[in-house]
Amino acid sequence: MNSFSGRRRLTVAALTSLVLAAGATACGSGLGGTGTKTADSGTYTIWDPYPQFAKDSAWAKLLNRCGDKAGVKIKRTAFDTSDLSNKVLLAAQQDNSPDVLIVDNPVVPTLAEAGVLTTTDDNKLDTSKVDPNLLGAYQSGGRTYGTPVGANTLALYYNKDVLKVAGVDITSVKDWTSLTAALEKVKKAGKKGITFSAIGTEEGSFQFLPWFWGSGAKLTRLDSPQGVSALSLWTDWLEKGHAPNSVINNTQTTSWQEFASGDYAFAENGTWQLANAEKAGFDYGVLPVPGAEGGTAAAPTGGEFVTIPVQSHTGRYTTTRKLASCLTGAENLYTTDTTLSYMAPTSEIQDKQVAADAKLKPWAEAVKAAKGRTSGDLGTKYPKISEQMWKAIQSALSGAKSPKDALAAAQSAVNQP
Repeated sequence: MNSFSGRRRLTVAALTSLVLAAGATACGSGLGGTGTKTADSGTYTIWDPYPQFAKDSAWAKLLNRCGDKAGVKIKRTAFDTSDLSNKVLLAAQQDNSPDVLIVDNPVVPTLAEAGVLTTTDDNKLDTSKVDPNLLGAYQSGGRTYGTPVGANTLALYYNKDVLKVAGVDITSVKDWTSLTAALEKVKKAGKKGITFSAIGTEEGSFQFLPWFWGSGAKLTRLDSPQGVSALSLWTDWLEKGHAPNSVINNTQTTSWQEFASGDYAFAENGTWQLANAEKAGFDYGVLPVPGAEGGTAAAPTGGEFVTIPVQSHTGRYTTTRKLASCLTGAENLYTTDTTLSYMAPTSEIQDKQVAADAKLKPWAEAVKAAKGRTSGDLGTKYPKISEQMWKAIQSALSGAKSPKDALAAAQSAVNQP
């Protein structure tokens, strides 16, 4: 069915999926009315999940420049990520969707299934230069719903001073065995090993996925031997004192604060901590999360998609496409992703970023190996799988169940209708 005229199926199930898929974020802002829009209106609305950027920020100025280029005024409203998803569904019910919607990638399949978004076949957004592994996060039923504004992902930050004291050569860390051996040396040297977030929310699943995927496991079978080995890795680290018990309640922010103390050798965290890393007061490096047997593990892609919601006034799409293309085209993509502290979704701009800042090289490698949480047509099934995953992580790390039993229970729950 053509998504320009398709009937919206906005259900309680869709709302529930969006709430589960949205990660923990900062405080939100109120809903700003867009008013009645007509096909020839000179004002176009953009909703984004960046309340941290004020009206005078580089991001807001970029939006206005794109509006000027398209010959229209921009009315921007910024929301907290979890708040934005539900506001979008409500607006769609009222036929009052924004012209351009920038939304966190895991909720795209739910919005697409609800009939809220147009496809790139319909809206003609060019995605030809986007790396396929990143574009996969925004595909459902063989169709693509928008284009990524940028990508972030996870890697291992390391404290060079701590590793030096422990006699660890970072180039020796190539797989799980060598990483654990490094943690053992760090402990013997009287330092702390690794910190991460295993909290019982999407953040916990997000941080576990590089290890889960790095084992060779698939989200369609949580209790595979490979998946059990990944969870066993984490539980072993806690039992041996290589990771603190605080990881059970750690968010990615509190985990970073532990690493920033200067006592830890490693921390799993994302590109969004780069500015904080520069302020940490010690020499640091970044290493892509290693796979169980070596190589770079697939980490989950974070970041948002620029999408074009369904409008009753289809005459608006031509201008809307200009706005979306302005934000994601090669002309502005470098500026956009520098502003958002993201890696670009195209190899061309990634190379430009690395050339300008060599410290971004490991992040470029991590992004190239990353994949979407809803990829492989997992779509709206992901929130349920993720919830059972983080419950299994909590159960195993607390000692309530073995990794095998925890994941078996998780898979059984996923299988329930």
